[in-house]
Amino acid sequence: MDVKAATTLFRLLGDEARLRLLRLLSQERLNVSELTAVLGIAQSGVSRHLGLLRDAGLVSEEREGAFTFLRATPDEHDARLGPVWSLLQARFDAAGTDAIVREDQARLRQVLRQRRDNAETHGGATGSGRRQFVPGRSWAAWSRGLGLLLPKNTVVDLGCGEGFLTLEVARWAAHVIAVDRSAPVLDRARDLAARRRIANVEWRLGEIEQPPVESGAADIALLSQALHHAEDPRQALRAATRVVREHGRVLVLDLVAHTEEWTRERLGDRWLGFDADALTEMMTDAGLVDLQVGPSDDPGAGPFGVLVAIGTRPATRARRK
Repeated sequence: MDVKAATTLFRLLGDEARLRLLRLLSQERLNVSELTAVLGIAQSGVSRHLGLLRDAGLVSEEREGAFTFLRATPDEHDARLGPVWSLLQARFDAAGTDAIVREDQARLRQVLRQRRDNAETHGGATGSGRRQFVPGRSWAAWSRGLGLLLPKNTVVDLGCGEGFLTLEVARWAAHVIAVDRSAPVLDRARDLAARRRIANVEWRLGEIEQPPVESGAADIALLSQALHHAEDPRQALRAATRVVREHGRVLVLDLVAHTEEWTRERLGDRWLGFDADALTEMMTDAGLVDLQVGPSDDPGAGPFGVLVAIGTRPATRARRK
C-alpha cells in the first residue's frame, strides 16, 4: 500500500461512526434500517458512511430475497487490508467496556431480537432457516386488530412521551388522557396526532406521580416504559390506581431489572428496571389486586427484556351503619 492510499484509508478510519459501523458488521450481517436503529444516526448518514467503507473494500453487500444485508470483509490473507483488520479487531476487542460500545451492543441485541420476532421474515416450513416474505403480515396490524375487540374505554397514558403508543391506544379507546412532564415533547405528540387526524386524545402537562387527572376518571391507566424514569415509582403506581374507577385496571410495561449503568447518563433512566417481586410489592402497596406480573420475553432476550403487569382497583367497601 503506497503512502497516498494509506493516508486515504486511515483518514477514512478516523471517524467514530465508521468505526462503530465496522465493529457491528464484523459481528453480524445487518441492513441499513437495522444499523440506523443501533447507531442512532440518520439513515442518510449511515448510507453515506457505508458507501465509503464499501468503496474501500471494508464492507460488502449480500442480497437475500427482498433484503440487502451488509457485512464487514476481514481477510487476514489480504496483503493490503489484512494488517489493518488485525489492528481493528484488537481495538474492537479492547473496547468492550466503553459506554458507547456497550450501548451499541445492547441495541444490537434488541434489533436482532426484533428481526427474529418479526412476522414478515420467518423460517421456512421445512425448517431450512430460509427467510420468507409474507405480504401483509405484521405485528402492528395484528395488535390493531386485537384492539378493535376491546370495549370503548377511557384510558390514561401516564408518561406518554411523544405519543406513539398513545395514538395506537386512541384507535380503539373512546377517549385518551395523555400526561407527560415535558411541554416540548407534548407539542410533538400533538403535532403527530394532528398529522394522523386523531382527535380523541387530551394532552396534559404534569408529573406521573401527581397527574392532573381526576380520581376515578378512567377505565385503564397505562404506564408504558415510564416507571424507570419516575422519581418515585411507588407513588406513580399509587397515582395510577387513583385515576381509575372501581374495577378499573392498571397496566404496566417496563424493563426487567438490568445492569446497564450507561442508561442513566445517556437515556436519563433513574431506575435500572424492576424485578417481578419488587413490582408486585409496589402494586400491592398501591392497593391493586388480582395481580399478574411476569416477563413478556423469552429468557436470554438481552439486557432489555420487558416486564408486563396488570392489576385491578377493588371496589370500596360500603361503610357499615
